[in-house]
Amino acid sequence: MPVPDFIVELRSRIGTAPLWLPGVKAVVARDDGALLLVRRADNGLWTLPAGILEPGEEPAAAAVREVREETGVDADVVRLAGVGTTDPVTYPNGDRAQYLDIVFECRYVAGEARVNDDENTEVGWFTDEDRPALPPKHERAIAWARSGERAARFVG
Repeated sequence: MPVPDFIVELRSRIGTAPLWLPGVKAVVARDDGALLLVRRADNGLWTLPAGILEPGEEPAAAAVREVREETGVDADVVRLAGVGTTDPVTYPNGDRAQYLDIVFECRYVAGEARVNDDENTEVGWFTDEDRPALPPKHERAIAWARSGERAARFVG
């Protein structure tokens, strides 16, 4: 589902005005350390699985849902890795948004990684040696997830 129904309803009222939205990123790792990445259909960038929380949805549940919806992979949340903000984004249709960036460290449970929605054109597992360049805030999310710190990291 590319745009949640509640966002479509909001956009019908406010047009392309900036929205402040809660979002999640999932840093999903296999036992061998490879990370799950997706190539976005809207801008062609490789990123972590990510998405918008539905009204009333728990953030950790949203991270698990987004991973499954985008990649067909089942993952479990290990911990909250960090909270920050994304850079403002303007989508190809002119919609503008900025996200509260809630990052979860996750572990692979089951499933064959595949393109499982229309938001992405490719899905794959990548080691540090072969993974494509990611946007800076996705690199930050990986660093948070790999920090090994017991407490989550927060920007501020």
